[in-house]
Amino acid sequence: MTVRVRFAPSPTGYLHIGGARTALYNYLFAKSKGGTYILRIEDTDLERSKKEYEELQIADLKWLGIEHNEGPDVGGPYGPYRQSERLPIYKTHAEKLIEKGHAYYCFCTPEELEAKKEIAVRESRVPQYDGKCRNIKFEEAQNRISSGGPASIRFKAPHKAYVFMDGVRDRVVFPEGMVGDFVIMRSNGLPVYNYCCVIDDWLMKITHVIRAEEHLPNTLRQLMLYEAFEVRPPEFAHVSLLIGKDRQKLSKRHGATSVAQYKEESYLPEAMCNYLCLLGWSHPGEVDIFKKTDLVGVFGIERFQKAAAMFDLEKLQWVNGQHIKAMNAQELILKAKEFIPTDSPFHRQSVEWQEKCLDLFKSQIHFFKDFETHIAEIFSREVVENEKLVEINSWETTPQIRQYLKEEIKKLKDSGVTFVNELQINQWTEHIKGELKIKGKPLFMGMRGVLTGRDHGPELKFLIPLTPIEILADRI
Repeated sequence: MTVRVRFAPSPTGYLHIGGARTALYNYLFAKSKGGTYILRIEDTDLERSKKEYEELQIADLKWLGIEHNEGPDVGGPYGPYRQSERLPIYKTHAEKLIEKGHAYYCFCTPEELEAKKEIAVRESRVPQYDGKCRNIKFEEAQNRISSGGPASIRFKAPHKAYVFMDGVRDRVVFPEGMVGDFVIMRSNGLPVYNYCCVIDDWLMKITHVIRAEEHLPNTLRQLMLYEAFEVRPPEFAHVSLLIGKDRQKLSKRHGATSVAQYKEESYLPEAMCNYLCLLGWSHPGEVDIFKKTDLVGVFGIERFQKAAAMFDLEKLQWVNGQHIKAMNAQELILKAKEFIPTDSPFHRQSVEWQEKCLDLFKSQIHFFKDFETHIAEIFSREVVENEKLVEINSWETTPQIRQYLKEEIKKLKDSGVTFVNELQINQWTEHIKGELKIKGKPLFMGMRGVLTGRDHGPELKFLIPLTPIEILADRI
């Protein structure tokens, strides 16, 4: 069996984090099984669906590196891939269901249905269609339609229990009587979600449906439809819900929920995919940091978790930082330059200097834009006065260190040296230890305060060689 999976978003807004995770899981499953990943646009909500949202969602998926094999923009053998372009297909199969006795025309008005629903709620009953139009003969229904009477098409829900094996939930049982006869085609000619979803998955030969747990109730209606069409349903896997720290379903109140917002905030696409993958799935090697390409061959439904997955922004930021940390020098320079202002002195330095600078600070940041703060400190002539630095300067050993380093830096500056090297830093340190008899905290904190104008930071032997000697002279 050739694996065929799909991601089917509605173009009614931006790509949600939850949708991106679903797309990623389907993509990875297809890649791991040598299968096909399909993008299908469910745009039958004509009032809310917009072409611009479709284009933005596709752009966000491509930014994440989730490229589809078939879809509205690339074509394929089972198109069209927009539901709004498949309306004749839905109409034809709905009529076949009527012919087989599995569906019927319904002439109940929205007002009638709402009134019946209100009565059911008052009587503490589950609102279900009472079957008023179920036994209208086909000829009578045709006459009423010919006379201009608006009619929807309802599916005759069988009175029996349904059982299926879910890839995540295991054995799922839907007891008899959970749903009544449900609409599959509205009176305006548009199909409803559960109906067109079945038609599309059937005709597009979808083998596995991986989707969020919130879709689990839809499976009952879909199983009924597959049975009526005498078609074997795909294998289902309903993955865990995404929740915030308050254990409520992830929403805007928890912060940014669209992929576009994280893209604007300069998150790395590989880091986003890495983190999203961990929200409901675990790596067999028990590792947290990986690329999509690392997962081919190890990604499988059996690693999905039933428990709700908590979206933790701090963990996402950490993952983003780990991906930056793992980059080599060339990758760092290429990426970082996009986020460092064009007037920054960083761009006027040698490639070797740039590599050492980024390598020094990459373990301290979560985003490329954070580099600029550290670079600015390297070239800052200002001394940051704080309580700790005042204390360092009050030690009787600090003026001795300052006087010695002031003389040494002047000699180097006068000789035309532009940067101090690590060897020179070591020589200064040994002289202060041996000749000035200053050791331990007074030595290292004193040197830091004098040379950087700050009380903390990276190791001096790495930081000071990046600082122009004229800056060091001004600070002293």
